[in-house]
Formats: sequence, structure tokens, C-alpha cells
Amino acid sequence: PVADRSLDRGQNRTGMGLTSDTERVLEIDRYHVLLDPPRADLVALVDVAAQVAQVPLATINLITDTEQHQIATAGFDASICAREDSMCNLVLHEKEPVIVPDASQDPRFKDNPFVTGEIGDVRFYATHQLRTPAGVVIGTLCVFDTEPRALGDDQEEALVKLADRVVDLLELELRTRELTSAVKALEATQAELERSNQVLTAFAGQVAHDLRNPLSAVRMSLELLEEQMEAPEPDADTLAYVATRANSGAERMQSLIDDLLAYARIGGRMRRSQVDLTAVMAEVRADLAVPLLGADLTVGDLPTVEGDPVQLRAVLQNLVANSAKFTAPGEKARIEVSGRADGDLWRIEVIDHGLGVPEADRERVFAPLARAHEDVEGHGIGLATVRRIVDAHRGRIGIAETPGGGATVWIELPR
Repeated sequence: PVADRSLDRGQNRTGMGLTSDTERVLEIDRYHVLLDPPRADLVALVDVAAQVAQVPLATINLITDTEQHQIATAGFDASICAREDSMCNLVLHEKEPVIVPDASQDPRFKDNPFVTGEIGDVRFYATHQLRTPAGVVIGTLCVFDTEPRALGDDQEEALVKLADRVVDLLELELRTRELTSAVKALEATQAELERSNQVLTAFAGQVAHDLRNPLSAVRMSLELLEEQMEAPEPDADTLAYVATRANSGAERMQSLIDDLLAYARIGGRMRRSQVDLTAVMAEVRADLAVPLLGADLTVGDLPTVEGDPVQLRAVLQNLVANSAKFTAPGEKARIEVSGRADGDLWRIEVIDHGLGVPEADRERVFAPLARAHEDVEGHGIGLATVRRIVDAHRGRIGIAETPGGGATVWIELPR
């Protein structure tokens, strides 16, 4: 039998030991080539290998724990075979090129199905390891022919270099993919940072404006309180009035801060459960007892939906509170809350007959700190909060005009 002729280059070029099947499979998975169509750059390299060796057939084989995958070929169609049928599997441990002039005369290969005619009729066979930068052997670059032949020293040396280039191409694609992913993540972070900066800028101006008045009231009240405390005979009625005024200003500032904190928290992890919106509306009605004094609130049928009960309660509370607030001077609020099935969605509507929202503003009012009616007290946070909650529930929200005047805010949630 004709033995293989390997270049005498001494020890393993990487100094690494044998590769385990687990290491090999994990390393191959990183390259994402087993399930994808043959890559043009790898096919081109295989063509070069066939030309250099002056043979009609060449392939890049990746060998897992159970199979041999031909990921790029020259002269034949790629296929997958069992690892035990693979010729390259028999010499995968060899650190130098394996050159076999006639495989039918070699005891390692003469009974192999690629030689006997069961799968192929290989005679000349030459292969070299594909070794990653981590020292993991993942397969081979293989050239072969159906006729016996030999390779010159230059051709053997070229086979080694081309095998290294195969790994270089795999690594290049891997690094490009990782870099692309990192760039996308960076771009997303930058976009979020820009959005946050825009919101922060608007927030700073609005807070400076909205906090000025209650802060001035608190300071004035404290000055009056100080004067009264220095008076020989403080007036009890005046003290009560000043204290009430200071407390009212502090409460308005606390309300603004609470709204902003709620807006910042929305969009985090939700606690999903079945939420009975009828029961939620009963709680909302109780919480809004003071704002709803004198208002007509009608609650129709409401569904049970899947979502976060705390956040969905915030949605209904914000919408009902807005409806109670945006009424024409001298008129009482008239509000209807209802829900119905609409195909694969639940549609919930909060209808009022108040000031309404101009069509041009119906998208803008969902932005943080945006307000449709500057003469009505508010911070412009409520509707922005509502949209964030609805978005987190994979739903939609919008505003339409109520027939006869007013605003109808509708929400659609998946059934």
C-alpha cells in the first residue's frame, strides 16, 4: 500500500492538543455556515484549491460530532454524510497535510464508501486541517481526483496556505457580523440618548415653568407665616389660611413630581394577569371622587383583558381625570366609558363632551409635556404615560371627535 506523504514541519503549528467534539461543534456554530447557502467567497477559494492542485474536485468539510458537511465544493454538488463515512474524519487529527496518491491502495481508505463506489470513486486524495485561532480543528480543505496522481512540494505548501485562508474568511465574516451587531446596538443607544436628551430639555423648561408658581406661593406663605409668628398676637384665621395656602402649593409640586416619576417608570417589566376593567373602573371612580364631583360618569360593559393591573388602572384614571378636567366653563363633565370586542381586539373608549382636542393636535398631545389647552391646569404628562402603557401592552391609542363636541379617546388591546 502507498502510505501518505506529509510535509516534515515538526510539531503542531499552534501547539494545541486534540480537539473534542464539543469544542468543535461550538466553534462551528459560531460561523453560521451549516444552514446557509454556500458562500461565494468560500466557493471561489475551493476553485483556487482545485486549480492549484490541478484536480477536478475540491471541498471544504466541516465535521461535527455526527456528520460531515461540505459547505463549499468545486466539481460536484455539496452534500452531508455520516461522520463515520468521512475520509477526512479518519485523519482529522493529523497536523500536517495528508497526501494519498491512490486511496484504493491505502489500508485506511480502501474500504471507505467514498473509495469503493458506494458514495464516490476517489483515488487521489489530499487534505489539511482547518484550525481556528483558538486552536480548535473544525474540518478540512480537501482536494481529490478519480485518478491516481501526486502533488509537488509547492502544491502541498499552497494547500496549507489555502486552508489557513478558509479559516481567515470564516473569522472575517464572524467579526463583521459581530461588528455589525455592535454598531446597531450603538446606534440604538445613541438614538435613545438623543430622544432622552430632547425629553430632558423639554422637561427642564416645563418644570422650571410649572414649579415656579407653586414655589412662589409656598415662599410667600412662609413669609406671611413668619410675620404672623413675630406679631404680638398672631391671628388664628390668618395662620390657618397661610398654612392651607402653603400646603396647597406643596401638593401641586408633589403632583408634578409624582407624574414625572410615573412616566419614567412605565415601560419596565409588566406583571401580566387577567384584569377585570369593570373592577378597575370602580377603583378609579373612588380615587377620583373629588375631581368627579358634579360630573356624570357612565360606565358600560368593560372586558377582562390580559395585562398589568396597576398600569391599566393608570390608563383609565388618567383618561377619566382628563375628561373631568377639560370641560367648558360653567358646564359639568359628562363622561362615558365602554368597551366592546372588535375582531381580534378589545376596543375601550373614554368619551367626553368637553373642550375636545383639535385634529392637528391629536398626535402631539401624546408627547411628553405637550398640552392642548394651556389655560387648563396640568403638566402634559398624563397622555404620554398612557401611550407608553398601551404600547407596552402591544396596543394602540388615538383620539377622535365626539359627535356634538368633545374628545373620544380609544384604546385597542389584543384579545
